[in-house]
Amino acid sequence: MPGRRFESFASAPDAPERPADPAVRKANLRRIFPLFRPYRARLSAVCALIVFSAAIGVISPFLLRQVLDVAIPEDNVRLLTALVAGMIAIPIVTGVIGVWQTLLSNQVGQNVMHDLRTKVYRHLQRLSLAFFTRTRTGDVQSRIANDIGGIETVVTSTATSVLANVTTVIATVVAMVLLDWRLAAFALVLLPLFVLLTKRVGAQRKKVTAERQASLADVSSIVQESLSVSGILLGKTMGRTDDLAVRFETESARLAELEVRSRMTGRWMMAAIQTTFAVMPALVYWFAGWTIANGSETITIGTLVAFTTLQTRLFFPIGSLLNVQIEVQSSLALFDRIFEYLDHEIDIVEGTQTLEAPRGEVELAGVWFRYDDAAWTLQDVSFAVPAGTKTALVGETGSGKTTSAYL
Repeated sequence: MPGRRFESFASAPDAPERPADPAVRKANLRRIFPLFRPYRARLSAVCALIVFSAAIGVISPFLLRQVLDVAIPEDNVRLLTALVAGMIAIPIVTGVIGVWQTLLSNQVGQNVMHDLRTKVYRHLQRLSLAFFTRTRTGDVQSRIANDIGGIETVVTSTATSVLANVTTVIATVVAMVLLDWRLAAFALVLLPLFVLLTKRVGAQRKKVTAERQASLADVSSIVQESLSVSGILLGKTMGRTDDLAVRFETESARLAELEVRSRMTGRWMMAAIQTTFAVMPALVYWFAGWTIANGSETITIGTLVAFTTLQTRLFFPIGSLLNVQIEVQSSLALFDRIFEYLDHEIDIVEGTQTLEAPRGEVELAGVWFRYDDAAWTLQDVSFAVPAGTKTALVGETGSGKTTSAYL
């Protein structure tokens, strides 16, 4: 056939997203850490504050043991006053440190969010027109707004929260062992089981999150396409308003179902963990009583009260660490979607070929065009638009007006 033929300028809508394979996920995980590299100084300050706060935070139970075992039994008011003053000063200091640490971590997180948004936006600007003809506008908006917005919690607080909780757990476990290793072993025996269960739930949450974000992108695309001026005009003209409403309702219902699944995934496991944590102090009292009844005299009232205080202090960071595994898995699904856009190759590189200055006119001569293996959209089309003039393309829907403008 005469003229030029174009058979792959644009394609059908993207196929449903497939979950990233383990190798891709591992590679994407390695790409997350360099995002924080420009802010190493502030991150180092945050780490130092977290470690210091965790270290002084475990001192209070030891002061409490001295109050119960020494100061009160010996009627030592001076020692009692000093111990109580220390117990009051510690939470004040840790509170001030916490505010400072939160400020620094949020500054780092928001800067990372800004860098990532800018990076995605600039990369999209460099992609060819073909990418945007085969990608729904709502999908692009969803990646920048919804997906990057969805990782805000992870980049602003989760990383520092993990470090704070890990440091607190380590310091608290060491303090518990120093108080009484038998009570510590009894109190921590179920922890490995909880960790294994949490990993399983995290994998389930990540899968559901990927499906939810894809559905959210579909809803955004439907709104963008059907409620724009051209979309409303086309829907009313073609009499498809009811069909579009049914399509939107179907996708919205699917999104609602996925939201419920996402929020309920692992809730029974977390409820079981919380219940176990709630009854552990009572079990520790029983175990301590049984140990004392069998001849042990090393567990004093002060030791027991200090131990259960540390144990209570341990529950929140452990619960947060178990839950953060689920949150991180969910966020990794969002990072997969973001990096998928960043991995689109730039097929048109500026400056690789110097062209002569155009004359200011456009001409199509004997052009044939089709989308992939579909029927020909344009068949031997020829027309010219002289410089400084305007040309109107008139025809039925699907006759190739928009395609001609793209070309």
